[in-house]
Amino acid sequence: MHRRRPEIDPQLLSETDEQRQLRTVLRDLYAEASGVEDVRKHLAGPRGYDEALWARLAGEIGVHGLAVPEEYGGSGFTFAELAVALEESGRALYCAPLLPTVVLAAHALLLSGDRTACERYLPGIADGTLTATVAGFDADVPGVAAEQGNRDGWVLRGWADFVLDGAGAELILVRAGTPAGPRLFACEPDPGTSLRTPRRVLDETRRQALVEFRGAPATAVGTAEGIEDTVSGTLDTGRAALAAEQVGGSGHALDATVEFVARRHQFGRPIGSFQAVKHRLADALVALEAARSASAYATACAAVASPQLPVAACAAAVVCSETFRLATAEYVQLHGGIGFTWEHPAHLYVRRARGAEVLFGTADQHRARLAERVGLATHGAA
Repeated sequence: MHRRRPEIDPQLLSETDEQRQLRTVLRDLYAEASGVEDVRKHLAGPRGYDEALWARLAGEIGVHGLAVPEEYGGSGFTFAELAVALEESGRALYCAPLLPTVVLAAHALLLSGDRTACERYLPGIADGTLTATVAGFDADVPGVAAEQGNRDGWVLRGWADFVLDGAGAELILVRAGTPAGPRLFACEPDPGTSLRTPRRVLDETRRQALVEFRGAPATAVGTAEGIEDTVSGTLDTGRAALAAEQVGGSGHALDATVEFVARRHQFGRPIGSFQAVKHRLADALVALEAARSASAYATACAAVASPQLPVAACAAAVVCSETFRLATAEYVQLHGGIGFTWEHPAHLYVRRARGAEVLFGTADQHRARLAERVGLATHGAA
């Protein structure tokens, strides 16, 4: 018998006045303090982002604490408000570790249900004084093992690769194996017990690293029984967050391209008036609207902890990744020769698009997961 799936309140798919105001404030701030040249400048720095702007976002606007409950120092809003901030950060190609800190680590702590860990770490995340990330969440078999150390503590041994902000994060939440099965651990890495090696990746605006644990002290977070739900919930929230970023980046790419073809003349007329160019931009706009819808639904599911989040997050990952790829391709090609130059910002968005589309699984993996979730997977297929 077909069971009716729980529905999302349609009002959750519409932007509120407060969210529109937040979007306006953030867009103005990014235009003022995080232009392309600012991004380029800070990429060469030790942390890879503007730490003063990071503090402003946390202190003046409260971005970091939007989805953190008030009891842990946050504002007590929902993921819907955070998604607005993520979309605008994606539009501006903001290169600070919002995704690993404010989305992945913060939600892993909340989903773990460990009040002690939440009280210890979430206030620092909310006020911008603590950067954090997760490791080992996407591994079938944990590459890190935890063993009992002295004084009833734990120590971690092993490695996790391509950890977001792994070289700079002050807190790493690690999924590690134990004799009784995987557990979640909080580790504050130090040079004596952890080796962190930055990886050279295509998207330099999203730093990643190899993290090796060599007897690093750690604290267990949550329960062994809840670890897989915590991990899967965190990853689905991360996919919804990434989709919002991709929508923002796609919006910038399309807007910049439309502006360019309106003022670039060829044969005595704007190139945007040519039918072929119009068709390509129309296709990009249709794709962008589909991506907005997919992202909005995933955001609404994350905001209310809907059981439909796994399906919505995977669908958004597929649609928004493909839209970002299309939008950035047109960004380069319709700018002509200048779009292929190192000086033009288009290549930074292309790199972000290519890196993002494999961050929490490829489109094919998401489609397979979707098929399994909605009962379309076939058994014994080649």
